[in-house]
Amino acid sequence: MIYIKSEEEIEYMRLSAGLLVKTFRSLKDFIKPGVTTKQLDELAEDVIRSGDGVPSFLGYHGYPATICASVEDEVVHGIPGTRILKEGEIISIDIGVLLNGFHSDAACSYGLGQLDSERLKLMKSTRTALHRGIKKCRAGNRLSDISYSIQSYVESQGFQIVRDLVGHGIGRELHEEPQIPNFGPPHRGPKLKEGMTFAIEPMANMGTHEVKILEDGWTVQTKDKLPSAHFEHTVVITNGKPEILTIDIENESGEMDG
Repeated sequence: MIYIKSEEEIEYMRLSAGLLVKTFRSLKDFIKPGVTTKQLDELAEDVIRSGDGVPSFLGYHGYPATICASVEDEVVHGIPGTRILKEGEIISIDIGVLLNGFHSDAACSYGLGQLDSERLKLMKSTRTALHRGIKKCRAGNRLSDISYSIQSYVESQGFQIVRDLVGHGIGRELHEEPQIPNFGPPHRGPKLKEGMTFAIEPMANMGTHEVKILEDGWTVQTKDKLPSAHFEHTVVITNGKPEILTIDIENESGEMDG
């Protein structure tokens, strides 16, 4: 069942998203070479709790941290730790916030220092694919219109979309129905209705779309160990232009601005 949110519930989600944006902004100056992923995690938790929020990920099915910090060939769910960030790498940060009973969820890939042209293209293509998918988040469209728009763009740029992981509904629960694949034919699945709230999140790989889960039980890695990028927004379906509750995190994405 796909939940339709009331305007009051959507307003609570806006407040949650506001704290999430604040968290990303607080991390901005610390996402750089020489910093550990654990340091980023600790800062994010401090910001969320100081805003009376709760980290959505911490303890979720046993996940041990506030953020997911996935570096280079780590697609998603990278556990923060002692790893030191290095020049020329991509890091994807995924954060969720629970505030007043409602979740928000967003992710952004960042370039550390100077990146080569292929990594920059990968990040730009993934972000553009996210926005192409969001454009399909209109009442009357079908769910797979989002999926097709994302896949077709990523593949047109010479990259591969991850197929083992999906976007999702979001609201009172971090993961609600429906699951939202980032691939597939258009014009299929449930019809979108005003008041649905989704987390749209393409993950694109420089090489194969195939992935594996590492021994920690969480970190998803590309099978060929080539880099990956990940962008995500929390979105409200409307009868017109979709509302992106987390749009302001893009001001923090360095090379991805504009």
